[in-house]
Amino acid sequence: MRHNFLLFLYLAFFVTQAQEVTILDQTSHEPIVGVVVYNSSKTKNLISNFEGKVSLDVFNNNEKIIFQHISHVKLTYLKSEIPHIVYLIMKAQDLEEIVISASKFEQSKREVPKKIISIKAEDILFANPQTSADLLQSSGQVFIQKSQLGGGSPLIRGFSTNRLLLSVDGVRMNNAIFRGGNVQNIISIDPFSIQNTEIILGADSVIYGSDAIGGVINFYTKTPKLSLTDTLLFKGNTIIRYSSASNEKTGHIDFNLGYKKWAFLTSVSFTDFDDLQMGKFGPDDYLRPEYVVTTNGQDNIVQNKNPRIQHFTGYKQINFLQKVQYKVDETLHFDLGLLYSTTSDYPRYDRLIRYEGNELKYAEWFYGPQRWFLGNFQITKLSSNSNLYDKIKATVAYQNFQESRIDRNLNSEIRRTRKENVDAISANFDFEKNLSETTKLFYGVEYIYNSVGSQGKQENIPNNITQPIASRYPNGSTWQSLAAYINYKFKPNKKFTLQTGVRYNAIFIKADLSENNTFFNLPFNDADIKTGALTGTAGFSWIPNKTIQWKLNASTAFRAPNIDDIGKIFDSEPGSVVVPNANLKPEYAYNGELGLTLNFNKTVVIDLATYYTYLDNALVRRDFSINGQTEIIYDGELSNVQAIQNASKAWIYGFEAGIKISFSEHFKFKSQYSIVGGMEEDNGIEVPVRHVAPSFGNAHLIWGKNKLKCDAFINYNGELSFNSLAVSEVRKAYLYAKDKNGNPYAPSWYTINFRSQYEINKNTSLIATLENITNQRYRPYSSGISAPGTNLILALKYSF
Repeated sequence: MRHNFLLFLYLAFFVTQAQEVTILDQTSHEPIVGVVVYNSSKTKNLISNFEGKVSLDVFNNNEKIIFQHISHVKLTYLKSEIPHIVYLIMKAQDLEEIVISASKFEQSKREVPKKIISIKAEDILFANPQTSADLLQSSGQVFIQKSQLGGGSPLIRGFSTNRLLLSVDGVRMNNAIFRGGNVQNIISIDPFSIQNTEIILGADSVIYGSDAIGGVINFYTKTPKLSLTDTLLFKGNTIIRYSSASNEKTGHIDFNLGYKKWAFLTSVSFTDFDDLQMGKFGPDDYLRPEYVVTTNGQDNIVQNKNPRIQHFTGYKQINFLQKVQYKVDETLHFDLGLLYSTTSDYPRYDRLIRYEGNELKYAEWFYGPQRWFLGNFQITKLSSNSNLYDKIKATVAYQNFQESRIDRNLNSEIRRTRKENVDAISANFDFEKNLSETTKLFYGVEYIYNSVGSQGKQENIPNNITQPIASRYPNGSTWQSLAAYINYKFKPNKKFTLQTGVRYNAIFIKADLSENNTFFNLPFNDADIKTGALTGTAGFSWIPNKTIQWKLNASTAFRAPNIDDIGKIFDSEPGSVVVPNANLKPEYAYNGELGLTLNFNKTVVIDLATYYTYLDNALVRRDFSINGQTEIIYDGELSNVQAIQNASKAWIYGFEAGIKISFSEHFKFKSQYSIVGGMEEDNGIEVPVRHVAPSFGNAHLIWGKNKLKCDAFINYNGELSFNSLAVSEVRKAYLYAKDKNGNPYAPSWYTINFRSQYEINKNTSLIATLENITNQRYRPYSSGISAPGTNLILALKYSF
């Protein structure tokens, strides 16, 4: 008995002396590898392993222990007070940040001559965006236009829609029917499934090809986690969220199964939005005084009991992601990604508030379910003895896009439906080769094939008789791209990096217009376009000392015509119809930008950039004629004929400024401001450019300590006067407020907001946001829907 008691005392003493801690990132709860743990005199030091664990047995109980990592804030504890789990906070400014989008391989951000914004997992979690469009807007450097609640079209440096390139896990999302008008495809990407987002501001056609004129938006979804031990790694997250302005109800779950070689990640999200309520204080022009209700086949205009409620804007959405990774060894892995998204029908609000005379024009105008599927298989090899490459990334993908438009005029018995389907196949092979200690080569080839299906019909509702009408696009048309690029990096020392590259793209378009020629007497029956584009870039990053970094870049970019340009038939604006035009060629952009970063010991960081872009042979919508006719009947309305043409040139310029100040480890300030200007040529006259947003910015005061993080911030927008509006926007006067002369304009606005995150325990956190505290009524430039009024957003996250 005595020996057992002594053994018990010995074991108890041993356990109390042995102390192992796990070091995790405070936001993601992921283990941090390579944390240096040392005492004040630096006579003892240890490093955390792949599981973030380290034993503290070598330290005495009365010693101060420091936890330090290159990308996290240093933390000090008395050993006797150290918990079993130590959380480190990510640094606000990490000059050694790694980006992928610049070359498709990991590269230090400081080496890249272009400006790249990174939105990390912890930023996404704290921002708690309702859609991926809202996620981009939270960066403060991307302007978002919305035609309806189920929407979000980014504007970057005066360009939008098919002059921006969207990418998901390295797969091009832009397809053959991406239009010059506002696009809503970005809402198909689930913000809960995003690990990080990288936004290239400015042209990058050398790496990404057609459409990358104004910028490139790269979404990288979460990657399955492998187990670092012989036991199964099972972990996951559940999130529920509510927002008051749209009565939003959202649920999300994701879970990870990790083995040593195999890992699986599943993610599912569901969102239900009701009609959105706008703010109380602002222009009455935005109010919704009446709307159409159809009862027993009869359309009735009813008065809105609450004109701030925007009937009809609500919709539902489901997102699904499944990823699989097989890791052969440290240098070779295979990845499979399956993504699917679908919405319910969602109304196009900007059409539902359009009047014809004194009455609302439409009884119905909505998009059918927007469906998107992506299947992506990728092979990555990070080490090779080949003379041709050191690293290779091969990506093969298939995408399917489905969308439709349904409309019916007030008191009409005819409902029109137009459906589109795009099948997209792509293959990318990207290589990296070290030529010497100072030079590196990136190169690759790309092939893209798009097939477009399009149908139109109209239904007589009382007798249920349907008949064909002109489809939106030529059915069965195809768009192909074949390209090769090479990019060269020269880094003679730690201070200077030069990068330059070229790309050649061949484009092949085929479209049969004969079906639609039964409705319109077009001067041609088909379009067969073969064209090409050569683009290049050259720039450098120079860091003469610890305080200053200069970036200078010059590039050319292009956008090849697509099926939307050459073959579309649609009503672009009140009283106008766009018809096909087969005589098109690529538009070219010539871009230059200069950036300066001032880093004062990481306490104050100032980031400045200015740029200029000249767009030549711009593909724009202009008046047109068919067999000498400038007006035709379209959907029962006499309409002015227009077509996409290489008929313009444009000049875009701007300035961006940002600042970050760390008053202390816990209290910080950051702000961002962007101003954009530009003119384009219209029949020899210089007029404002449609997608040049007003000046905009934000300012944040952030405090965080232990389990609590708070952010008080303001978002603001400058005014666009009547004389600064593009001609196409003036024609949509019903979307804008009226100035003192009765002319449309976009007023300035601001919102005051507060966001907080509290970690209830290591598994549970609560995020609470109060947006637009002063209940401002405003509508972002070019948008068809007013923004939310005072909006309370509550989200509860549980990790297991």
